[in-house]
Amino acid sequence: MGCFNRYMRRLLLPIIAVVALAGCSDDTRRMTVTSTAYTSSVRETDRTPDLAAWGDRLKPGMKAIAVSRDLIAEGLGHGTEVRIEGLDGTYVVRDKMNRRWRRRIDIYMGRDRDAARDWGVREVEILWPAE
Repeated sequence: MGCFNRYMRRLLLPIIAVVALAGCSDDTRRMTVTSTAYTSSVRETDRTPDLAAWGDRLKPGMKAIAVSRDLIAEGLGHGTEVRIEGLDGTYVVRDKMNRRWRRRIDIYMGRDRDAARDWGVREVEILWPAE
């Protein structure tokens, strides 16, 4: 019986992990992107650091991201809800990044420059509903 249980665990755990990670239907898109973090500071944005590209007002505590413009064509437009590997909850696309970036997201960290610096640059998997 012990061998059977080990066999079943080996067989089922990867399946359970995939289902838990997906947590949604086949209508979910996935992509690995480069992620960075930003804050509401003039040094990182412009003279209106709390105003996002689509006109949203950013406030500390919001779970918001900016996306590179190529990702907008992939279905990550304004208001799209996104899950980010390694972070709890759902983030919402509220901002666009400079045209020079490709396959990249920027995670909003309010005014916490230390948290943004600690995040650094990482490759993460993102998930969002297909259109």
